[in-house]
Amino acid sequence: MTETERRSLLCPNCHRLISRDEPLCPYCGTKRPGSWLKNNPFTRAAGNADWLISAIITVNVIMYVISLVISRGLPGHGYGLLSALSPDEYSLLILGSTGVVPIDRYDRLWTLLTANYLHGGIFHILFNMMALRQIAPLVAREYGPWRMFSIYTIGGVIGYLVSYWAGVGYTIGASAAICALIGAMLYYGKSRGGVYGQAVFREVGGWVVGLFLFGLIVPGINNWGHGGGIVGGVLIGLALGYSEKRRENLFHRFLAGFCILATIAALVLGLLSAFYTVNATTL
Repeated sequence: MTETERRSLLCPNCHRLISRDEPLCPYCGTKRPGSWLKNNPFTRAAGNADWLISAIITVNVIMYVISLVISRGLPGHGYGLLSALSPDEYSLLILGSTGVVPIDRYDRLWTLLTANYLHGGIFHILFNMMALRQIAPLVAREYGPWRMFSIYTIGGVIGYLVSYWAGVGYTIGASAAICALIGAMLYYGKSRGGVYGQAVFREVGGWVVGLFLFGLIVPGINNWGHGGGIVGGVLIGLALGYSEKRRENLFHRFLAGFCILATIAALVLGLLSAFYTVNATTL
């Protein structure tokens, strides 16, 4: 490796090759791109959209497997095909399903986060992860990976808050967060305009219509969570802006970092709750 190669790096914001000693990225204007705070293994990985999306899917799969392992053979959560390989209500409750009962009766406000990583059956998680794999890269391209994760997390919470205010007793699934990504792209397409913006708006609008019809046909679908997630995504997209209007900055990174830490803390609480409850019932 030459000395020039050793003194070079990829800008953590725009990912172009620059000198490590640059006070400002000459392409995107990021300050001190070579500092450890902006250029360490965690930020390089988390700032990669594919890595973030894969991490979200992996955590969803892990939580789904855990919910199956600790199930006690009670009636499952899903309906029809959605109930195939379905964890029971008990396992989902102790891991962090949300709604009026978990929040009001058990004071589990943190379930607004954990419910986004729990699923009621193999087809439930399969459909949601396929939708996530389709929409998340588009959001990451237009908003950036950090804003994408913030929209996913905060939008999911907003969706489940609306569901809670509507009186839904129990609810789970990544669909509220995925609907937030859809809402953000609705805002992007409408705000950007032009041929490309209109095409995005029409395509994503078609998904919204499909979700609405799906919710009418299939029993057990949380339409309040879906609608709340879409509205939340529109509002967050408006508040954070997209890349053509505003490049990702330090605030967006800190917000995403907070969302990551809050999600980890909530999932750990759910796992500790499950571990304590399962052990207590086996004594």
